[in-house]
Amino acid sequence: MAPSIMAGIPALKDLNADLRRRMDQAVATFQASLASARTGRASVHMLDQVKVDYYGTHTPISQLAQVSAPEAQLIVIAPWDPTILKEIERAIQASDLGFNPQSDGKIIRVPVPPMTEERRRDVCKHINKVLEEHRTAVRNVRRDGNDALKKLAKEKKISEDEEKRSLEEVQKMTDEEIRRMEELSSKKEAEVMQV
Repeated sequence: MAPSIMAGIPALKDLNADLRRRMDQAVATFQASLASARTGRASVHMLDQVKVDYYGTHTPISQLAQVSAPEAQLIVIAPWDPTILKEIERAIQASDLGFNPQSDGKIIRVPVPPMTEERRRDVCKHINKVLEEHRTAVRNVRRDGNDALKKLAKEKKISEDEEKRSLEEVQKMTDEEIRRMEELSSKKEAEVMQV
């Protein structure tokens, strides 16, 4: 990656760092969403979005139990507090993941059935929807950056040339982050469609 023009201009140093941080954060949340998307194999991240009502607080399962995937088609949940077993089971059933948890009183086994072709396509549609939401988030960061640059130029804190080069740099940053997310998305889609 080329050295940052904005980082070399004192008036733009903080703006550059803020834009990079916000864009990287959008990519990181996209990666987290992809990790929880269902593929043909069992993964402990499949349950990341499931929240359990634990004494009035919606808590992720990973904070209430040890979650493991000992086999390709099975997730095992061992709660640290056995009294929460039924709530965890209910939360998994209420989620739209299509899992049917089975409890033996100590642990919960969640069989992960093989995905049908239709379910694979639904997961791919969901991935594309999430990708578009995060593309929009990155574009919003770009818009905020461009507005800030135009304001600085209007207040004569930066020159017109610096504004023009900085606007181009913000656009390059945006394109780079969107390209990163699209690559992650296509890899995940290939993984989902693999039988």
